[in-house]
Amino acid sequence: MTMQLLIHFVYFAFINLGIVLIGYVFLKKQMLFAGWAMLVISIAVVYFIFLNDHPILKMLTIIATTFSGMKVIAVTEGYKSRRLTLSFKQWLTYAIGWVGMRAQPFETLGQKALPNAWPMVKFGVSRIIAGAILILLAHWLVALRLDGSLTYVLVTPILLIGLSLILHFGLLSISAGMWRFSGVNTYYLFRQPAKALSLTELWSKRWNIAFSEMTSVAIFRPLKNKTGAAVALIVSFIFSGLLHELALSLPVNSGYGLPTLYFVIQGILVLIEKLLQSRGIMFLQNQVVARIWVFFWLIVPMPLLFHWQFIRQIVWPMVGLHL
Repeated sequence: MTMQLLIHFVYFAFINLGIVLIGYVFLKKQMLFAGWAMLVISIAVVYFIFLNDHPILKMLTIIATTFSGMKVIAVTEGYKSRRLTLSFKQWLTYAIGWVGMRAQPFETLGQKALPNAWPMVKFGVSRIIAGAILILLAHWLVALRLDGSLTYVLVTPILLIGLSLILHFGLLSISAGMWRFSGVNTYYLFRQPAKALSLTELWSKRWNIAFSEMTSVAIFRPLKNKTGAAVALIVSFIFSGLLHELALSLPVNSGYGLPTLYFVIQGILVLIEKLLQSRGIMFLQNQVVARIWVFFWLIVPMPLLFHWQFIRQIVWPMVGLHL
């Protein structure tokens, strides 16, 4: 690591520590607008600090800073209508040590261990092993030196699934299990998404609960009474798209608008599901039809989300491969 890069990481650490420390003040005083301003400014500063560094570093530091800032906003909204019972120690532990967007479970930090801790840890370890095997398989396929387009089509989905197993289902499950040993009612952030029988169920209850918590608390609920549920839902999906632009497009300076388009499509489809259900059209009651529906609309537009430059500059290099 060069001295310049080390200095960049020091700046990054101070910025995120500042977000956490100042964020508790904003939380206590319900300074929501200040929280949003701090989020935007912090992301901009971190981006320019790592502007000339590797896209992987830009992605990781932008994501970490975004989550730090969004925690301030989500928790401030979460305690808007109730007395703040979260101590500074509990806030600090939550903000640094947990990915979810609900801080309330950390109010019991230090109490008796909760059940199912070890099963969650074992589940996470098994998923890390499965993800590592898939990444090894990807390396083997690349070593076969097949046609370039064929290799891309075969290897890229394997890498995306492998990395997701390691992070989303592996490390985050281990984290959830470990906190339960300290009395914190943490939970799986990815809850058997393959069992989803609608896109509504997938995005609200099964896939990336941290994101659904964040958009629900910070965007959907505040807007619902002002704009109506439909508009609030679409704005929530647009907001999710914008956050994915920060993570997937900005680090590679390419693909702008594609992740947002992906989430706009998902939001429209969720509205269609709700509309059909309200009119008694229950075509998703058949589990086979429902799973085909979910799988099709999740996978077919996915190149919009994980666009070419993101795959080329981040996903493949992250596992030591190059296109």
